[in-house]
Amino acid sequence: MTSRRHFGNVRKLPSGRYQASYWQEGERYVAEATFPAKADAQAYLSSIETEVGRGVWIDPHRADITVRNLGDEWLESNPAKRGSTYARDEAILRRHVYPNIGERRIGSVSPQDIQGLIKKWIVAGKAPKTVRRQYGVARAVFAYAVLSDLLVRTPCRNVKLPAVDRRERYLLSADDVARIAKATGPENEVIVYIGAVLGLRWGEVAGLRVGRLDMLRGTLFVAEQITRSAKGKPESGPPKSEAGRRTLAMPVALVDLLAEHLRRRGLTAVDADEFVFVAPDGGSLTYGNWRRRVWVPACEAVGLKGVGFHDLRRAAATALVAGGVDVKTAQGRLGHSDSRITLELYAQVTTEADRAAAEVVGERFLPTIAHAARTAGKR
Repeated sequence: MTSRRHFGNVRKLPSGRYQASYWQEGERYVAEATFPAKADAQAYLSSIETEVGRGVWIDPHRADITVRNLGDEWLESNPAKRGSTYARDEAILRRHVYPNIGERRIGSVSPQDIQGLIKKWIVAGKAPKTVRRQYGVARAVFAYAVLSDLLVRTPCRNVKLPAVDRRERYLLSADDVARIAKATGPENEVIVYIGAVLGLRWGEVAGLRVGRLDMLRGTLFVAEQITRSAKGKPESGPPKSEAGRRTLAMPVALVDLLAEHLRRRGLTAVDADEFVFVAPDGGSLTYGNWRRRVWVPACEAVGLKGVGFHDLRRAAATALVAGGVDVKTAQGRLGHSDSRITLELYAQVTTEADRAAAEVVGERFLPTIAHAARTAGKR
């Protein structure tokens, strides 16, 4: 009885270590690493044989491309990627990934290398949230390599990331919003109220056109937003997601503010394609300029330094939830694709809601004491 022919070959090197090689698809492959024992080399060949038999073997020569080349290919692989996202991802790769492992072959990058990259970012003083964002780009690049059959497994596995300190953000009150709006001046106060009342993202406010307003029905249609192109220039595009395309009912007071703003600018229904809000030079608004010129000075003037425009959206979400509006409706008005985003990321517990919740629990477990406290309070 003849023994089964082994897959590949193992030979002992002059150094005493063992080298494994095998033939596949008419080409000879030699393991990059050598092995201290013959059994280790044979185990390696057995693993390769298993991959070939399962149809998951990947030509290791395809993993010879560098991380830089892979990253550049990944950047161009998604034509639907927004210009602002492209610019952010390209900057992360160029500044924080390529200088460290850009010239390495992708097949030589290990989980230890990725962990070392993360450690470098932390030592450099990067905030945990920034480290996670940079790691997210690196992980996406190597995931693309796996999907493209360049790697069997991604090196971005079993890594430890710094914990993010989820500090409670300041929740803007109605009085805060009114003070900020007044401080921004007549040309900008309606922008503040749109952010707080309708919860629009900044880009959605900047991309609002006259034809999207129905003043008679009191509605506003979100159909586009202003973002940054890959070169940092403002450009118009669709909302963040399909859920972002939405028609919102407006309270009468906001309709009146918008009507006054249009009258002041001399805009009517025939100017349907005109932006409702523009920069002083007549061009489209850019957040960086508007924030520096209008928002920051206004917030500092009323003692709310550090508050961002997005806090208006958070306040709108919290007001909807605290006001008893069902989550599905709140989700639709905010343009969220998932209701969990509405609840987890934006809706903060207000002092009034927290107090009401405490009274409910008190009535349940301390009814006698709670009754006595209410009676004493009425005297």
